[in-house]
Amino acid sequence: MDTVVSGIRSTGNLHLGNYFGAVKNFLKMQRENNCFFFIADYHSLTTHPKPEDLHANIKQVLTEYLACGIDPEVATVFIQSDVPEVTELYLLLNMNAYIGELERTTSFKEKIRNQPDNINAGLLTYPVLMAADIIIHKATKVPVGQDQAQHLEMTRRFARRFNTMYGVEYFPEPDAYNFGKRLLKIPGLDGTGKMGKSEGNGIFLADTPDAIRKKVMRAVTDTGPQAPGEKPSVAVQNLFTIMSVVSDPSTLKYFKEKHASCGIRYGDMKKQLAEDIIKVTEPVRERINQILGDKKYLAEVVAQGAEKARASASKTIREVREIIGYRSF
Repeated sequence: MDTVVSGIRSTGNLHLGNYFGAVKNFLKMQRENNCFFFIADYHSLTTHPKPEDLHANIKQVLTEYLACGIDPEVATVFIQSDVPEVTELYLLLNMNAYIGELERTTSFKEKIRNQPDNINAGLLTYPVLMAADIIIHKATKVPVGQDQAQHLEMTRRFARRFNTMYGVEYFPEPDAYNFGKRLLKIPGLDGTGKMGKSEGNGIFLADTPDAIRKKVMRAVTDTGPQAPGEKPSVAVQNLFTIMSVVSDPSTLKYFKEKHASCGIRYGDMKKQLAEDIIKVTEPVRERINQILGDKKYLAEVVAQGAEKARASASKTIREVREIIGYRSF
């Protein structure tokens, strides 16, 4: 059984892309591995140093993952800032992380272009904190997207460097958890790339039915097919892709045939798509509202997660301190 660590952004609601992509795979992954899922609230400060309501953001994100089926009785679910051992390992790893290699990371270069007035030290050492999050639990697998592949490779480097410097085989070098074809990518409603919060093209699991209807009805399409059998445009194909995961197969077949015969009415298609999305997301939305109203349950989940995560992390810190040479007199 692999030990898997995955960070969860503490800003932004879950949208359909998250739900049918990573989250669905997390539900299976937590049953097959020793999983640590954490809300990465320290990481968020690198780009949002003064969050409007950090606590509310953490609460919302945690609630939505629980509502989707992340099980705190099966996996370890915790908040990053509840585990101070992480920051100690972060400090120790920083002593052997070099400015040059950190400045060369793609994410750092992109961030300093995007936020030139907030080039902070945390932004530079982001990969080190990510490495601490992972190796403190001796993870062997990490589910990462392409944008985090370089950070995972740096995690492997930091683990290898520690082992080499101190002549031990202590930290494993984690590999990417490969979802393969199971990782479904949901496109946005604006006719461009994938669904996302920053792109403003997403449908969120907490959205009300009215909000979902309005968003879908505003989705980008085209003027319609000009000849029978014409291939759908990217924007229309995006809607078909969403329909393929939320609608009955007969519904998808009906509208594809209408498009092929030049008889499609996009308004009708959007109305049907909106109702199908509402039907799929309604149980999750109801569960979100239920959990948000249960302060006792949330407190128990957070306390239990912190206890389990700290048990793992504190063992690692004790052993790392011993390896480095910090011992009691």
